[in-house]
Amino acid sequence: MRVGIVLLTRDLRLHDNPALSAACKECERVIPLFVLDEAILARFGAPNRVTFLLDSLRDLDRSLRERGGALVVRRGDVVAEVVRLGVPTVHLAEDVSTYARGRERALREAGLDVRVHPGVTVIPPGDVVPSGGGERFAVFTPYWNRWRAEPRRLVLASPEVVRLPEGIDPGGVPDLEVGLTSPSTPPGGATEGSRRLDDWISGGLGAYGTGRDDLADDSTSRLSAYIRFGCVSPLEIVERTLGCLGGEEFVRQLCWRDFHYQLFAARPELAREDMRPRGDRWRDDHDALTAWKEGRTGFPLVDAGMRQLRQEGFMHNRARLVTASFLTKHLYLDWRAGAEHYASLLVDADIPNNVGNWQWVAGTGADTRPNRVLNPTRQAERYDPTGDYVRRWVPELVGV
Repeated sequence: MRVGIVLLTRDLRLHDNPALSAACKECERVIPLFVLDEAILARFGAPNRVTFLLDSLRDLDRSLRERGGALVVRRGDVVAEVVRLGVPTVHLAEDVSTYARGRERALREAGLDVRVHPGVTVIPPGDVVPSGGGERFAVFTPYWNRWRAEPRRLVLASPEVVRLPEGIDPGGVPDLEVGLTSPSTPPGGATEGSRRLDDWISGGLGAYGTGRDDLADDSTSRLSAYIRFGCVSPLEIVERTLGCLGGEEFVRQLCWRDFHYQLFAARPELAREDMRPRGDRWRDDHDALTAWKEGRTGFPLVDAGMRQLRQEGFMHNRARLVTASFLTKHLYLDWRAGAEHYASLLVDADIPNNVGNWQWVAGTGADTRPNRVLNPTRQAERYDPTGDYVRRWVPELVGV
């Protein structure tokens, strides 16, 4: 009897999961495995994201049990836990982080047959390359033009049956002490992600092209956390929205995500290093940084965005741009400090997208206008003209 392992990482769904589909096609018995790596939890285990992750794992386990299987959960070193199961073939999704590359390399060095599949991005990072040579695009618009024309794989159906080998103890999703979470973080899981996607397509997508920057109206999908954990397939989102009203503008944002992933696939050191060094000599001002984090700068739109982040583990994209620009261009503080704070609270934070956007705003990344400054007062006049967004998050200004 052929048995295979699916090492689930950032693809916590059954629908359109190429690694899971391949394993189910090749093997009579499949072990869907998730390993809670203690080292990663200690370093990157922000409470908001860990809570969302645990929700997603429980939801995935329920879905697998409906198909005759279960999610096998282990804690410890990923390679050691895979080897302990005694199955030589491992399927997993391609990823670009330094940790993910090291994990794949260590699995191969342990003598395992590692099969890598797409699924984390719409198009695999290495598939869209400049026609004139080079390993990556450094500017978004040429990438977008090439990305749109690139053939896409088919969206895969969920497997009807997933059966564990005899004698495997699933273990169950543990209750972890995650620490203090933001009060209004969303529930995790593919079931909730699928529901939100359906609601977004039927109710919100049509207004996205004209209303995506309206801060008070918040005409956004709120799907970013579900995409980050692979609760919904980014490819499925593209296929379902591209031909709809508002779909072009929405899909462009998913292309930005792929763009950052292809940058990090070529240069993983961008997690800490400037893509385009400009000789910045960032100030060291602890009080200013603390005021920014706590939403006490005195600039209403900046403070509103930072307070939304603390409350929801989420911030409207326009507010993210304004608050990041304020930190790097007005306070002249290092973008790395801002990226670290975002990562400590954002449910949707991942390194390529979070850092890629921060470097873009700071002028050290892929922006072709590195001296761009987003004036918070003018941004408020344009995107929160009635002040409703500010009053929602800065109650001391409710009468203004």
